[in-house]
Amino acid sequence: MTQLFQPTRRTLLQGAAVLAGAAFVRPALASSPLLTVQSRQIEVLGRSATVYGITGPGGQTGFTGRAGAPFAGEVVNGTDQGLVLHYHGQIGIPEVMDRARPGGGELAPGAADTVSFDLTAGTHWMHSHSLSEQQLLAAAMIGQEPGSPQMAEASVMLHDFSFTAPAELLAALGGSDAHSGMTMDHSNMAAMPAGMTHANDINYDAYLANDRTLSDPEVIAVESGQEVRLRIINGATASGFWVQSGALAAQLVAVDGVPCLPFTGTSFPLAQGQRIDLIVKIPAEGGAFPILAQVEDSLRRTGVILASAGATVARMSDEAEAKTGFLDLSLDLALTAAQPLLPATGGLQHHLMLGQNAGYQWSINGQIHGAHTPLQAAAGQRVELMFMNPSVMMHPMHLHGHRFQVVEINGQRFNGPMRDTVIVPPNAVVTVALDAAPGQWLLHCHHFYHMATGMMTELVVS
Repeated sequence: MTQLFQPTRRTLLQGAAVLAGAAFVRPALASSPLLTVQSRQIEVLGRSATVYGITGPGGQTGFTGRAGAPFAGEVVNGTDQGLVLHYHGQIGIPEVMDRARPGGGELAPGAADTVSFDLTAGTHWMHSHSLSEQQLLAAAMIGQEPGSPQMAEASVMLHDFSFTAPAELLAALGGSDAHSGMTMDHSNMAAMPAGMTHANDINYDAYLANDRTLSDPEVIAVESGQEVRLRIINGATASGFWVQSGALAAQLVAVDGVPCLPFTGTSFPLAQGQRIDLIVKIPAEGGAFPILAQVEDSLRRTGVILASAGATVARMSDEAEAKTGFLDLSLDLALTAAQPLLPATGGLQHHLMLGQNAGYQWSINGQIHGAHTPLQAAAGQRVELMFMNPSVMMHPMHLHGHRFQVVEINGQRFNGPMRDTVIVPPNAVVTVALDAAPGQWLLHCHHFYHMATGMMTELVVS
């Protein structure tokens, strides 16, 4: 049974001391690597699978630290493949460290880079910026929020998983990798329904929560009457989920690592790249409580179990009794940012048409990455991005290096949540607003097979 992370007075004081000194002297790099990326073995459906993993300096999965403290040290590529690591959700990060190694290109096998920036508050994550994310090259990256209530917490990383190599999955879709220039077989378009709104164009072998299926779930030890903060991250390559808290009413307090006014519910849409922070309270009598993630428009699901001492944990099927619907914008319409953008004048609006070209090739304004026209803005300028989606699939659109506010959905203006990844359903128009930060920032669909086949551009801010 997995034990919850419970911050103590000692760890809080140590974190505060690091934070207090961060403005004056950045500490020397640790003798052990800050992060190590390497291959590992897990068991899925009774079979051994070779996947990737990211471990911190103590050998733990991912990284947890105090927000504002330095994130500095060596990143070691312990795999036999070139590595590009993206620190998703980090704000104020040097642009050269956002999506590639400081010198550009891929980090060679066995090589190391040095990174240095301050950890952004909230629930974030790090992942490869290629289809190797499909092989679980991802991990949580948590900046403990200063002044937040002390409570037990757990991170839950969701994945879709296949024993088939990503290149083969892409070939079966009839796609081509816009990054490598490698053309795939376009003969298998039957894998994707034509002209019909749909999700799930890949038939995955399993769906995982913290590396495990629901038939053999992670059981997280909780105490009766305890409040628990769940940091839930959709690290899937091509799958959206409805997160369901079941018998526990959940208070949502942050989306994409950014606080929002509390919202209570039991079912929450979560697209690829998005995160939600839920606070649940275990009943005084204790028990076992599934926290489920059901794939959109599907029966299939995964999840973890919160269980108090002595509780009976019943075996659960990895299929629900009824399908979920498609992911939608109902949650965004219900949320309000805790700290919205300040009013601004003299802004700029960019229109982005999300579409599909011939074959399994996805585009922005009819262009694929590598043959695209970057968006332009001036540093500090208020910029609105209007996403228009006449295509047959949902696109979770992510902008590097920024947080944006959802300000309009289908012509309805409102004071929505702050995010870094937004759901754009078929036949919807969604507008987000941001203050442009200097740099050259990728803007792409977080369905990685859409990104790989072209649905990516850049926001160049000078």
